Amino acid sequence: MNTDKAYAEQLAAEYAPKDTSKVIALRKLDRRAKLPAAIFTYTFGVIAALVMGVGMCLSMGVIGGGSALMAGIGVVVGIFGLVMAGENYPIYRRILKDGRRRYAADIVRLASQVAE
Repeated sequence: MNTDKAYAEQLAAEYAPKDTSKVIALRKLDRRAKLPAAIFTYTFGVIAALVMGVGMCLSMGVIGGGSALMAGIGVVVGIFGLVMAGENYPIYRRILKDGRRRYAADIVRLASQVAE
């Protein structure tokens, strides 16, 4: 088995100029299908972490004066942040599935043209 030859061929194919714009269009369609899900996931995850952090700060008395009422509110806010973080992945999968479904016909058609 000549792994050096296989590696050289793979590297040459990677650096070879793409003479067809269909490959580039295929990559753009793939990105367009996946990008909304990724943007939402990162944004929602950061917001969930911030909400959970505010809840932790309230419950530990760092903010809010340290009263028992604020600690209780902090626990509720922290649990809400945990629920948000837990729901992030299922929502991501739903958005990704919708994006893939929306662009599936175009991607399959273009991929079959490139594969010819």
